[in-house]
Amino acid sequence: MEINLPILRTHWTVILALSVACITTAVTGRAETVPPGDSRPVVAQAIESYEAQPNVSGSVTIAGSETMKSMMTKLAAEFMRLHPSVSFTVEGTGSSAAIREFAMGISLQRRGDKAREGHGGGAAAQLLAASRELTDAETAAFRSHHGFAPIGIPVAMGAVTLFVHADNPIEGLTLAQLDAMFGTSRKRGAQADITTWGQVMKRSGWENQAIHLYGRNKESGTREFFVRAVLQGGELKNEIREQAGTASEILAIARDPLGIGYAGTGVQTSLARMVPIAESEGAPFVLPTQDSVTSGAYPLSRPLYLYVAAGQKQPIDPAILSFLRFVNSREGQEIAARSGFFPLTEAMVAKNRDLLVGVSLTARVKNDRR
Repeated sequence: MEINLPILRTHWTVILALSVACITTAVTGRAETVPPGDSRPVVAQAIESYEAQPNVSGSVTIAGSETMKSMMTKLAAEFMRLHPSVSFTVEGTGSSAAIREFAMGISLQRRGDKAREGHGGGAAAQLLAASRELTDAETAAFRSHHGFAPIGIPVAMGAVTLFVHADNPIEGLTLAQLDAMFGTSRKRGAQADITTWGQVMKRSGWENQAIHLYGRNKESGTREFFVRAVLQGGELKNEIREQAGTASEILAIARDPLGIGYAGTGVQTSLARMVPIAESEGAPFVLPTQDSVTSGAYPLSRPLYLYVAAGQKQPIDPAILSFLRFVNSREGQEIAARSGFFPLTEAMVAKNRDLLVGVSLTARVKNDRR
């Protein structure tokens, strides 16, 4: 006998219209986005305000993470307001796709004829926005081409979040359950494949309902992070309905009562619900909040990076250096918080300053504590 799902709360025509507006607003940055918990993340008092420097000019290209694009666009816009002689181009092609071209020093802005050089060709990105840390192989590829390793600087804290339809009553999932749900290898030790909602919750009407999986495409750093952190390097299932962007994925889940998918923080909508995650069976279920992400209590926490195409002993363009100072300032971290991410701690800001050897960041930490 076929079992019907619980009745949905609202008419789908209204849901789709509202979901497009709500999700698009969050992703494009036309309104502020608050992370889960309904409280604004707090920037550490020890992080000082940015002091704009005179005579800063130039053109800067940031390419990479689709998840980070909204935050990078807001940061660039405010920096250009403070420094009108600086121009920015921000692209969100996906971390993994951008990393390959960043390592080779080639342009992500191609002409219509696909050539990377000549009239109309774009400049190679000086800054890479990455939602995951570069692998050893990717760093080696960059070093092989440039002669030095890039400088990686965390600019905010984020997390990979699991979303389900707003009417899905699931209370939480363990990493092992997610591994058995999304992966084929089950490296976390699950005994059986998980394909129905009845296998992870006991709710009337859900016993035999198939799980519909959603995720990001191969260009996404979020996808690679999920494979490493959840599947422990295992293989994703072929039936995952992969999406090019976060907004399109969450919109698809909002339309599918049986759907579940992973996406980066930075999007908040009432039409899809975040699922608390536990490290293991018996451990507490945790949602991504400022405290749980910065402490690492949330199992899928991650730093978000800007990589600079300059080595420890290589000169950094003054406009890029000033921008990094701004990102590590109170104003920069407040923008990160308004973009739906979590600000860096004062210790993280201090470490960023140390990464830029020989350069004193404007966003100094008072009474620097290591």
